[in-house]
Amino acid sequence: MHARYDADYLIGISIIGFGLYPAKLLAKVFLMMKRILPVFCAVGLLAATYERFDTTATMVEAAKSYLAALTPQQKPQATIPFASEERTNWHYIPLDNRKGIPLREMAPEQKQLAEALISAGYSRQGIIKAHTIRSLEQVLKETEKGTGPERDTEKYFVSIYGEPSEKGTWGYRFEGHHVSVSFTVVDGKVVSSSPNFFGANPAEVKTGPRAGLRALKREEDLGRELIQSMTPAQREIAIVDKKAANEILTANSRKAALNGQPNGLPFSQMSAQQKEILTALVSEYAENFPAPIAEARMDKFNKSKANLYFAWMGGINRGDPHYYRIQTPTFLIEYDNVQNNANHIHSVWRDFNGDFGLDLLAQHLQASHK
Repeated sequence: MHARYDADYLIGISIIGFGLYPAKLLAKVFLMMKRILPVFCAVGLLAATYERFDTTATMVEAAKSYLAALTPQQKPQATIPFASEERTNWHYIPLDNRKGIPLREMAPEQKQLAEALISAGYSRQGIIKAHTIRSLEQVLKETEKGTGPERDTEKYFVSIYGEPSEKGTWGYRFEGHHVSVSFTVVDGKVVSSSPNFFGANPAEVKTGPRAGLRALKREEDLGRELIQSMTPAQREIAIVDKKAANEILTANSRKAALNGQPNGLPFSQMSAQQKEILTALVSEYAENFPAPIAEARMDKFNKSKANLYFAWMGGINRGDPHYYRIQTPTFLIEYDNVQNNANHIHSVWRDFNGDFGLDLLAQHLQASHK
């Protein structure tokens, strides 16, 4: 017998025994099941996220279930027209005025279904990172002792753009401090999963019972492993500035753009070992998402190797303020760890022509009107 059970199995074995009990007891049991059924549904949806290949169908199912659980007063707050400019108004700082409904304002069953929708867009690895990053809000709350912004592990907002369906165009966003991800779905296909941002403050918890916790460990360690593996001549090319930028260069721009031509060490000038490290680093970012999205991202990477550059700023030793980016014609990865004595990470994946699905949507509309 497997240790993990889905909702249908749990409900099924409950129903099997009903004939053994008096009618009054059965009525109480059915009333209890009515109350907890939304939670069972959320568990089923969460399991489906990891076990079903059709990511989009899972997203649609999870979004519809979440919306169905909202009150008439909540639905206008949760849903935003797809064409709204708010869809591209994203950020990763602790804002108070985000659109959508924060987790902390949801009833328990609504929160379960919202978590299922969030999980539909992430892999196991991605959802673990997202939860770990959110948990750092409690660490900040304890260390800042009320001197900083409001810290709340549930001050994270879910917003849905358009009407979730197998056909047509819609999307959703999950966003709060150091977590932001946007999905755009067109005719049953995820056409965009960017920008997506993960940050960590502290990058490493230094004190207390959680000392040593690092939410984005591999993003940091693989980048440093790559720069440290380079010869002096390679570093001369890869290190584009001895001082690290204080922030990712694209910040929360609507469209990703960098000034000038790509710089840094080209992929073609890396050794076989260095190429393996870089591939593992890109994969770390890609595999925060379900297999179809991760595979599409790695396909972009494989097709971009001839025009890929790795650039570094700052020191190369542990504890040094540092920044790196992986730039190709189609996508950009930026990582920065400078703030709070180089213990505060910002990292992002941007698609130059695909953030929010804007260019792909334009192509789709043009094709549909021919």
